[in-house]
Amino acid sequence: METIREPAELRLILDRVRATGIVGFVPTMGALHAGHETLCRKSVAENDVSAASIFVNPLQFGLGEDYQRYPRDLAADQRLLQESGVDFLFAPDAAAVYPPGFQTRVIVGELSRPLEGAARPGHFEGVATIVLKLFEMVGPCRAYFGEKDFQQLQVIRRMVLDLNVPVEVRGVPTVREADGLAMSSRNRYLTTEERTAAPAIYQALLAARSLAERGVLDPDALLQEAHRRLEASPLIKPEYVALVDPDTLRPVVQPGRSAIMAIAARVGAARLIDNIMIRPPDSRPSAD
Repeated sequence: METIREPAELRLILDRVRATGIVGFVPTMGALHAGHETLCRKSVAENDVSAASIFVNPLQFGLGEDYQRYPRDLAADQRLLQESGVDFLFAPDAAAVYPPGFQTRVIVGELSRPLEGAARPGHFEGVATIVLKLFEMVGPCRAYFGEKDFQQLQVIRRMVLDLNVPVEVRGVPTVREADGLAMSSRNRYLTTEERTAAPAIYQALLAARSLAERGVLDPDALLQEAHRRLEASPLIKPEYVALVDPDTLRPVVQPGRSAIMAIAARVGAARLIDNIMIRPPDSRPSAD
């Protein structure tokens, strides 16, 4: 695996690849885990050459968030990427991404406003901006994103469609620990006690889906069930529990519609998010 620092060099190399093959791309902020490994292996399996990026993007962190303490371990990340079969790692310096005087932002309207957008003002403006910049640096490709960050995935899909970006965005199912906790770089913040409590977030999602599969389809009842499960764990402090349309991310108010249930919660120093697809009992259940 070759590590590249300069955007122009990356683009030149990948343009040569595109003359005869297809490029896969996995953008990350580092602190890689088995979820990232799954994205990389899928890219390697489906494309001729695969690239991954590591860049902790300051633009998507709000005031008081964890930008400074976000885990960074380039050597460990390089080993995981190499073992996953990635051909090129793009690890630019901040100055190569944001030149002096940088002032351009990308805003993806309605999809960026609820859920994480409401909880973290400006977050998706930072996400959309860095992802578009990375797509420009990489060039036409297939890009892989985890479904754990479902709203992010939908925002990026909308941006690509709206701006005619020559990138095929592919979502990959959430990768979980054995006890159901969604893999996240921020799981490293959890103490032993908090780590034991954290899977209750996924259990709350499963409880709501189980209720729907038994024919209880009223949105309020499903939300109440999730809240009830979360309240049983005093270490979990929910920020939101929402049932939304998968395409628009607007709240679901009519019983019997397929929906995404999304949860954001504080567990000690970690802010964790997760989601699950909930379908009526006559629909095929989602595999998470």
